[in-house]
Amino acid sequence: MTDRFREHYGPVALVTGASSGIGLAFAEELAARGFELVLTARRTDRLDALAERLFSSHGVRTTVVGADLGDPGTPTRILEETDGIDIGLVVSNAGFNIKGAFEALDAAAMARMLTVNCHAPMQLAHGLIPRLRARGKGGLLFTASVEGLIGCPYSAAYSATKALVVALGEALWGEMLGTGIDVLTLCPGATDTEATAGMEGLANLQSPAEVARLALDHISEGPTFVPHAHYRAMFEALRARPRREALAGMAEGMRRLAGN
Repeated sequence: MTDRFREHYGPVALVTGASSGIGLAFAEELAARGFELVLTARRTDRLDALAERLFSSHGVRTTVVGADLGDPGTPTRILEETDGIDIGLVVSNAGFNIKGAFEALDAAAMARMLTVNCHAPMQLAHGLIPRLRARGKGGLLFTASVEGLIGCPYSAAYSATKALVVALGEALWGEMLGTGIDVLTLCPGATDTEATAGMEGLANLQSPAEVARLALDHISEGPTFVPHAHYRAMFEALRARPRREALAGMAEGMRRLAGN
């Protein structure tokens, strides 16, 4: 299975946001499957250390690209720096969240989140799909969130950015049918990463390693994939309810958690 996977999606995988969390787990899982890697993130010291570790453990070569996806020009630079590299798998994973009452959020932070979570995956996909088409095989994997499946009160801006990623991934899945290019939009629930550190009482946390492994195992089964059974059932139930009822219930639940 690993050989067939590498034959279709290899030899090189690009992973954005690879310095921690799910992105780091994707890098480790892909290295274990024999992929060479292009890893991007702002924290290049972490990427350099990761590259050394992956070479020592798996003998794979890694190209590190320091990249701040909060800069709208960064996707173009990544495309330029990877020109000539035979990338067969694109893992568009970089992103962050801001939660709280919408009007209390910092406007500049929301604008940056929009750039990282939405502009970057759209521009990278736009630049890399022609290369994948030329190969006649490969894959695109977008990391979204279960919060992109329905508008989430007190996470309005973040869930809106992830809704764009879900829509983008689903649309591209349809466009890529018959091309040999698989598209999967990954929608994790709560994951044990830096983003959840310090949050008390979170249940059903999933490890980044499990999320990454399951996503890669299901990449040909798009368009969307929720890797945790608890969140899969929860959001299926929410989306089956009348939308007003579902949203009112979610808002009330969040207010209770906040003690309001």
